[in-house]
Amino acid sequence: MILNKDTAKKTAELLLQVKAIKLNPSEPFNWASGWKSPIYCDNRVTLSYPPVRVFLKEEMAKIVEKEYGKPDVIAGVATGAIAIGVLVAQELGVPFIYVRPEPKKHGRKNQIEGHLESGQNVVVIEDLISTGNSSLNAVDALKEAGAVVKGMVAIFSYGFDIARENFKTKNLDLVTLSNYNNLLEQALDSNYISEKEVLLLQEWRESPSTWQQ
Repeated sequence: MILNKDTAKKTAELLLQVKAIKLNPSEPFNWASGWKSPIYCDNRVTLSYPPVRVFLKEEMAKIVEKEYGKPDVIAGVATGAIAIGVLVAQELGVPFIYVRPEPKKHGRKNQIEGHLESGQNVVVIEDLISTGNSSLNAVDALKEAGAVVKGMVAIFSYGFDIARENFKTKNLDLVTLSNYNNLLEQALDSNYISEKEVLLLQEWRESPSTWQQ
């Protein structure tokens, strides 16, 4: 779900401008999963552009407060959402923690880094939602530690059906600054892609595991 169409399009515009999102239907990228994809997203690139990261920080903080109220703690999902999570926590003036994909193999063997007390209200920050599995794994770890997870806010989502199903199964609310539909709309408006390329990009989203350009 997105809350504001203007914010969604502005976010998409900024992600395209700084090349955090790259669209290349004619020469697809290879994902680690083995999928061929006409889109590649790395929102960590935004951290190198102060005006962009300030915009993302402020918009995400607004969503957190509007949708969930001011939480006790902000949690970032390692590693991509640690930095933006810190910025959002700083904007809200609340503590920050982050969640590893799995517990460390040594030392205290933490999966959650930082101070978290059982019963505290937590909002999770993510940079990108694909299937949602890694994000929801972090939520499970927080709940096991006694946190009350109010919801999740992410910069961008591909909008895969599997992600919607996964979040619905876990009964977790997700709000994103922008999504795939808004990205395509903005990319076409700014002549970043052609009408023909929009069709290819739409076809990919319908069946990313079997898509061929």
